[in-house]
Amino acid sequence: MARPEHNGLARLEAGLDSLAGARAAPRRRLRQQVLPPVVAIAVVLLGWQGLYLAGVQPDWVLPGPGEVWRSLVTAAGRGEVWSSIGNSLSRGAIGFLVSVAIGTPLGVVVGRSQPVRTAVGPILSGLQNLPSVAWVPPAVIFFGVTPATIYTVILLGAVPSIANGLVSGLDQVPPLYLKVGRNLGAKGFSSVVHVLLPAALPGYVAGLKQGWAFAWRSLMAAEIIATSASLGHGLGQLLKQAQDTNDMALAFGTIALVLVVGIGVNQLVFAPVERHVLRSHGLASGPRR
Repeated sequence: MARPEHNGLARLEAGLDSLAGARAAPRRRLRQQVLPPVVAIAVVLLGWQGLYLAGVQPDWVLPGPGEVWRSLVTAAGRGEVWSSIGNSLSRGAIGFLVSVAIGTPLGVVVGRSQPVRTAVGPILSGLQNLPSVAWVPPAVIFFGVTPATIYTVILLGAVPSIANGLVSGLDQVPPLYLKVGRNLGAKGFSSVVHVLLPAALPGYVAGLKQGWAFAWRSLMAAEIIATSASLGHGLGQLLKQAQDTNDMALAFGTIALVLVVGIGVNQLVFAPVERHVLRSHGLASGPRR
């Protein structure tokens, strides 16, 4: 029989090991999640700077990273950068939320009704494959250069992705879940809310994530083409301004901002939600210790 002092020493050693592991975990996550993209960005910048120094193209065609940075600083000094980011983000968020409100019930109806799926399913797939920029000219003709044009293009880009993601998630729900739900009294709308949607969450979240990507792309296409002083500046308008003034440094800088904002929203909003949903459904392991 182990003596009490030995048991106490073992517990102390285990506690110290656990504490050391907890302290090392943030550093390990930093190496695994932060270091690789930082290294990738550094490699891209070094390659870009190498092409610039080699004079592959004239400076006005291929500016270096330093020129692009200075152009962004100058635009920020004129008050164009932060207002453009704010306007585009607010438009993207509003358009995406309305797309969720439309795409979710549409996905449920298409996923649960075979006649509706036969009629509407191919149309949703076709709309999802259609480039968003194709909607801008008819939207401008119909609504004029107004916010309605921008939001229409966002909806037509995002709603099919959200609906199809939910349909895919619903297709993966085992029929046994519905039988158990009916036995517990979940029927009709209650079955959708309490059985189908929770079980379809992995596919639904994937659809939301893709829906945001389509909403952001659609927004940029609409802002580049539908430009007007009454709409205010967005990142798309800033990119069009760079084209009109033949300012390649500002064009590259604006493209970098579009990438940063799009990736930032995905990593800060959708990636954590997706990890949580996958873990809660037993489809992904927790963080390594």
